[in-house]
Amino acid sequence: MSQHAVWMTFRSMTADPSVKSQKLKPGTIKRIISYGRPYKSQITIFLITVVIEALLVVSSPLLLRELIDKGVIPKDAGLVTKLALAVGLLAVVDAFFNIFGRWYSARIGEGLIYDLRSQVFAHIQRQSIAFFTRTQTGALISRINSDVMGAQQAFTGTLSGVVSNVVSLVLVVTTMLILSWQITIVSLLLLPAFLLPTKWVGKRIQALTRDAFNLNATMSSTMTERFNVSGALLVNLYGKPVKEENFFRTRARKVADIGIQTAMLNRVFFVGITSVAAVATAFAYGIGGHLAISGSISVGTLLAITALLARLYGPLTALSNVRIDVMTALVSFERVFEVLDLHPMITDKPGAKELKDKNLQIDFEDVVFTYPKAEEISLASLESAAKPETIDSGEVLQGISFTAPAGTLTAIVGPSGAGKTTMSALLPRLYDVTRGAIKIDGQDIRDFTAQSLRDSIGVVMQDAHLFHETIAENLRYAKEDATEAEMIEACKAAQIWELVSSLPNGFDTMVGERGHRLSGGEKQRLAIARLLLKAPAIVILDEATAHLDSENESLVQAALKEALKGRTSIVIAHRLSTVMEADQILVLEKGLIVERGKHEELITTNGLYSELFNRQDLTAN
Repeated sequence: MSQHAVWMTFRSMTADPSVKSQKLKPGTIKRIISYGRPYKSQITIFLITVVIEALLVVSSPLLLRELIDKGVIPKDAGLVTKLALAVGLLAVVDAFFNIFGRWYSARIGEGLIYDLRSQVFAHIQRQSIAFFTRTQTGALISRINSDVMGAQQAFTGTLSGVVSNVVSLVLVVTTMLILSWQITIVSLLLLPAFLLPTKWVGKRIQALTRDAFNLNATMSSTMTERFNVSGALLVNLYGKPVKEENFFRTRARKVADIGIQTAMLNRVFFVGITSVAAVATAFAYGIGGHLAISGSISVGTLLAITALLARLYGPLTALSNVRIDVMTALVSFERVFEVLDLHPMITDKPGAKELKDKNLQIDFEDVVFTYPKAEEISLASLESAAKPETIDSGEVLQGISFTAPAGTLTAIVGPSGAGKTTMSALLPRLYDVTRGAIKIDGQDIRDFTAQSLRDSIGVVMQDAHLFHETIAENLRYAKEDATEAEMIEACKAAQIWELVSSLPNGFDTMVGERGHRLSGGEKQRLAIARLLLKAPAIVILDEATAHLDSENESLVQAALKEALKGRTSIVIAHRLSTVMEADQILVLEKGLIVERGKHEELITTNGLYSELFNRQDLTAN
């Protein structure tokens, strides 16, 4: 039995048998086949090479038979030379088809991985923010990596394995029966002695493989959390290095122990099946030898049968586990489809138009909003600890109505949890309103394409996010074709140019993961520069100056004041001193606007705004 056949059998043994009990959704097979249609001709050529390779498996022993019976025994040197050359040529042809088939297999497999990964990535990108607040990042990445690669096995490894093993088995058994039915029957009778120990070892290996996967997933999760900047900072400030080390060592030790057990079982498995194959070969030689002595078969036939026997048990064992292999690939496809079938919450309505105007008025008309339930936005299988929600979050916003005239600044203030950030998330359609409407120049924002709406809105959040790229790449995320002069102008307006120009690599400086190589204030000013570079018609600032010290805050406030001229602006602020000059101030409490007006009007009413302002004023003093 060849090393390759042993390995293919072992790989089949590591598959999880629990997939056999899973039920596929109706139409899954048809949908899978649709992914293979673009590769129809390539799959056909690939399967032809697989069949040819299977035919070559039988051809070599038959040539050996002719070489012995008609060349060596009759002492026909010329025929021996010709047949030896034919055997060598057959090996070269086999190698060619092997490489040729592998090339097609790689093209099909990698093409499918590319198609599926691209489709899943694009689909996930279109999901709403609500989806990402529920979903575990690692689970999503697993769908794009592990499940996509498992799915492509359906068209390469599994399909070729089934075809190759079926053709090889039929040809080998048929040829052996023709050559000697007696030896063939005895060889097949030994099959249980081969399969039963293999099944036992296979179950043990499957269990160990599953445990190793789970432990490796736990370790990966631990490393991901500890090795990012925020996690490392938390460990340094609160963690105990010895405890962290012991936690990791315990799991790493378990993985090592499983690795030792798997290695030993692998060796036992290999020795066991090769030993059974050797016993079967011994029986074949024994019975065949007597038959050859009696003249029932020739010596060449005996050698051909023993050569074929080595090619019999591998396909038999592989086909005994074919249901697991097939279902593993199909379940991987289904897990990919599960993500692709998750409908994005925010979509463009048919006939949605582009928002192109610059001077825009915003109207909230009796807006009510309730956060969607988990089953509406995500999948339980993509959450690390999915549990049914027993508490209704209720209406976060309750009948919000106001108008922000074009070119004016509207401030939204109020205690934590009042719904301020939720209001700012509804305008760019990160969520859709539950009831009521948000209008721009009298037109419901749902009538515009989401892309054109968001292109018209610039946002700076309280925690500005920067990608692990250069300063220039982070700035150009707002405007791809931004020139260096434009970036310099934006940085100057955001009071960050002095820092950028002082860096050895300037705009080519890497900001680090989540921008952690910069201070909070520096990140915020870069985010403001990014906003200014986008030059949107509507600006939303959600605590945009929260991380700035007094000196930088006054500079950025002056820059923002200039930048916001002519733009409709929504500013959310906890520090009320930053919004005293707003055209209107909305005071929010428990999802309701309880006060509205200018600073001078609200400060004299002795209401919530006055209370919040006086409290902050006292704190400042």
